[in-house]
Amino acid sequence: MDRFADLEAFTAVVESGTFSAAGERLGIAKSVVSRRISQLESRLGGRLMNRTTRRLALTDAGKNFYPRATQILADLDDAEQSVMQETAELRGSLKLAAPLSFGLLHLSSAINDFLNEHPSIELNLDLNDRNINLVEDGFDMAVRIGELKDSTLVARRLGTAQYVTCASPAYLQQFGEPVQPDDLRQHVGLQYSNVTYKQQWCYVTPEGKTIFGQPQIRIRSNNGDALAAAAMAGLGITAGPTFILGSHIKEKKLVALLKEYQRPAT
Repeated sequence: MDRFADLEAFTAVVESGTFSAAGERLGIAKSVVSRRISQLESRLGGRLMNRTTRRLALTDAGKNFYPRATQILADLDDAEQSVMQETAELRGSLKLAAPLSFGLLHLSSAINDFLNEHPSIELNLDLNDRNINLVEDGFDMAVRIGELKDSTLVARRLGTAQYVTCASPAYLQQFGEPVQPDDLRQHVGLQYSNVTYKQQWCYVTPEGKTIFGQPQIRIRSNNGDALAAAAMAGLGITAGPTFILGSHIKEKKLVALLKEYQRPAT
């Protein structure tokens, strides 16, 4: 039994003048309106309106009850609206983790727009390439690049990262250019330490076979920009995402290598 639905039916009948009009207003059958009025009168222990085939007339009890019923419904509507507005307006603290380079290059403007749109949000942003445990470290969410391991966490793909292998023109002039992944054995590699050796130097041949390069690692770093800087300084070959290396290749500070061999995207 829905007490508010009964009140709604009563006020609709009073304001519409007939059970049929009240039913049309509420989107329910005339018989449902009649049943709700009967339920309300039974619960109150008295008649609220006198019905004839031609007209409806409020009893004294009905006249006294009507303004209170409309006020109750108005208060309920106001309460629901206030909760809906509070829910629609995001508020509270949000702890977000994201990779340093990707965060600086691609997230900053989006985060700023989000905070301008939701002024009641307090953000704790951790830009770091380290591996973290979201639950143990108290993070609400994280942006991560790579394949998600088996987990109970809810993940949503935001985009696809493309990868490229590259070195500086000076390095290639001194040591030559690798033609196939196996040639990397004769070269110096710059390793991103947050992925495995095989993950960074993984290639797919035109025939679809997966193979691995094995450069001699000279520098290990947990930051892709640091490795890009080392590559531009001629210290070795690096392999990483185009959102870090792409602009340097476009500016000809780095040269893309092994272009016939695809890197698995994530």
